[in-house]
Amino acid sequence: MNIQKSYTDDGKGILYIVPTPIGNMEDITYRALKTLADVSVIAAEDTRNTKKLLNHFNIHTPMVSYHEHNKWSRQTELLERLKQGESIAIVSDAGMPAISDPGGDIIQAAIRANIKVIALPGANAALCALIGSGLSTDEFLFYGFLPRKKKERNQELKRLKPLQATLVFYESPYRIKETVSAIKAELGNRQASIARELTKRFEEYVRGTVEELETWILQNELKGEFCLIVEGSSEPMETDDWWRDLSIKEHVIQYIERERLSSKEAIKKTARDRQVSKRDVYQAFHID
Repeated sequence: MNIQKSYTDDGKGILYIVPTPIGNMEDITYRALKTLADVSVIAAEDTRNTKKLLNHFNIHTPMVSYHEHNKWSRQTELLERLKQGESIAIVSDAGMPAISDPGGDIIQAAIRANIKVIALPGANAALCALIGSGLSTDEFLFYGFLPRKKKERNQELKRLKPLQATLVFYESPYRIKETVSAIKAELGNRQASIARELTKRFEEYVRGTVEELETWILQNELKGEFCLIVEGSSEPMETDDWWRDLSIKEHVIQYIERERLSSKEAIKKTARDRQVSKRDVYQAFHID
């Protein structure tokens, strides 16, 4: 168990997770600016990109790079500085760090080292796109980027197909066409929305069926990063032997995602469905 009292002094530094603008510079909060100015160092996904932000707001805090290719070597250095009492801000190029961006690994490492992690609220493309889509926000699943390879992408879409939650994806302009086509083929012609250039001058929402979005994509020049929001399944959850074609691990995962069960409860229900021991299911889920 890890209990964090964020604002008590324990002699160690604090790791701040600081969201940055996703387009419009005014997306940033006063608190984020103060934090960036006060910390000892800013760990940035791309220091050249973050430098533009700091210059715009006249902030002169030193920076180091922290990205996918150097995160393990840099993590050791940053953790040592935190242990010595320095506070550090993590930023990505845009939006909330650790959401389809670097940051998750060092957050986990800091928690294991009993270093405080404080996440600031702020800009996030996925939530803006979801709210602006007009689709249900009662229950949603943020997926991020689907796999690049066709076979793996289609397998993931098959897994997501029965979920009744609204689905939230990120996609690049280079793959949005094939992704929307795959969604139509695997999930059907559901209601959907594309959001691009969020908070920028050319912000655009395209709302309609997946088929209508596919037509729009073919007729327009595609620029900027895309958020794709897709309606959840309207079909009732399968009963009886819906799980027959799934592996034991996939069976457990379906219960966790569909019914929001703990892994313990999902393992128990899976064992009951299959008429096997909980130990066998635990082995398949956690070890095999």
